[in-house]
Amino acid sequence: MKDQLRKILPPSVILWSHKLRGMLAAAIYGNPAQNLKIIGVTGTNGKTTTCNMIAKILEKANYNVGLASTINYKIGDKEWDNKTKMTNVSPFGLQKFLKECVKAGCHWVVLETSSHGIAQYRNYGIDYDVAVLTNVTHDHLDYHKTFEEYRNVKGRMFSSGNSINIINADDMKTAKYFYDLPSRKTYTYGTDQPENGHITKPEILGKKILLEPSSSLVSVVTPIGQVAYELKLPGMFNIYNALAATAVAVALNIHLSVCKQALESIESIPGRMEKVDVGQSFTVLVDYAHTPDALEKIFQTLQMAKRARIISVLGSCGDRDKTKRPILGALAGRFADVVIVTNEDPYTEDASKIIEEVASGVPRGADPKKPKVSGENFFKIYDRKKAIAKAINMAYKDDIVLITGKGAEECMVVGNEKIPWSDRKITKELLLKRING
Repeated sequence: MKDQLRKILPPSVILWSHKLRGMLAAAIYGNPAQNLKIIGVTGTNGKTTTCNMIAKILEKANYNVGLASTINYKIGDKEWDNKTKMTNVSPFGLQKFLKECVKAGCHWVVLETSSHGIAQYRNYGIDYDVAVLTNVTHDHLDYHKTFEEYRNVKGRMFSSGNSINIINADDMKTAKYFYDLPSRKTYTYGTDQPENGHITKPEILGKKILLEPSSSLVSVVTPIGQVAYELKLPGMFNIYNALAATAVAVALNIHLSVCKQALESIESIPGRMEKVDVGQSFTVLVDYAHTPDALEKIFQTLQMAKRARIISVLGSCGDRDKTKRPILGALAGRFADVVIVTNEDPYTEDASKIIEEVASGVPRGADPKKPKVSGENFFKIYDRKKAIAKAINMAYKDDIVLITGKGAEECMVVGNEKIPWSDRKITKELLLKRING
């Protein structure tokens, strides 16, 4: 019914219906955001991890914290999984959550905020005290049509003039745009890498970066002092997530020793470079990466840890940006030794067609000296469980099996039906089956 109405009604009518729902939800629940201090985090990649890092810092600083992210919710000591497959739930669900935060006496609420949520006024009535940008790269162009529109929608979260804005100075495509938006104060974060021509020298500056296969180290210079982190989370992307979280702490005058204690205590984030280990002789990782930028950064991180082969299991989501599908395939073809393209969340599309579109990029991305040959190091397997089983059963000692696209999600959407599914659970089950024969 909703899809039919979208085809019939003018976009302006649909937009006003979204806004009306947002206004109504805020009114019904008594505008709870007015009684809370709210930190919003948006961007293409890194939002969930950054939100969890910020929440951890606030908790270590003895604040009562609420958190809503793609993978989890938290109000004080109560925590539960986000099983909706949505970063931002309906405005009614969000306002209900905020009202519960008020009842629980939360000092701060950290909200992961998507471009869809902003465009559809799901966050209506929320005046962000702090607005954080991770990065803006290729995603959601099926909805926003152009990169500029995608960027501009995210910019609405930073445009009130009343928020403290925190901007990634290394994100060269969008840094100046966000830096020029009105704010109470703007902080920038970034690194001292020589190729980064900054709009301004980052106030939260990452230096002496050392990336290890399963960790990352960075010295951070800030206006209130300097701190060195030894993160248990690998990858340059997690350096940036930590810098963004540190910028929030600096803005709120939280001591850097608290940041260090909080960030170094994080062992992992569910579905983000998450290891599935039952004692096998090879590494298996489950990650949510579903954009070209995120996938490329993970592959680059794994190259440092590579001692044998990288076996990639990937797909792409239906009813979403189709232009990224061959790009994802090309990245797998370029970085992985073995590529298995499979079903992910087809929604109302033909899953076989999506698989073919992703697979079309694999040979093009491969090194001509090491071509991807169907049936040898390149497979198309419709059934996701069989695809993961193929990867696990062909893995040898020191190989890395990377399963991307779904992360910690607990369902797969086929048509309009949510089918119970967990990459993490299925992977563990298949690993145990292999080990136990």
